Amino acid sequence: MSKTQEHTESASQSGSASASTSAASSDRVERFRSDVAEMGLRDPKARRERVWMYVGAALMIAGVVIAVVAYVQSHGATAAYNTEGPATQRDAITIGLIGITVSVVGAAMFLRYSLAQFFRFWLARLIYEQQAATSQLIESGRLGESRTS
Repeated sequence: MSKTQEHTESASQSGSASASTSAASSDRVERFRSDVAEMGLRDPKARRERVWMYVGAALMIAGVVIAVVAYVQSHGATAAYNTEGPATQRDAITIGLIGITVSVVGAAMFLRYSLAQFFRFWLARLIYEQQAATSQLIESGRLGESRTS
């Protein structure tokens, strides 16, 4: 057999192996989706968590707006004839720190609730895969016992 024929045969074998692998993974994904649908993993807290996620995003935006307003306020109080300039600047610094705090709290809320959704799905997938692996081990153990008997 020539090298080109060997190469062609090995390429066709690897192509069929990759096609069977992709078909198997596609079948596995479809089985996972159907099993998740059967389990009915709807969480009653999901809607409430989505609302809190949106509240966190709104707080991030509001905090940035508050900080920008405080910055503008602090620069407007620098006129020489303004006797309350230093007091206004200190107020603006306080307002700016409040804005930054609101942004940080909003970011923490957003991350917490968005990651909760992701980890819930990840955990369901992990449990499913562990159950499938356990089932395969049990089946292979049973096959091994029947072969030795």
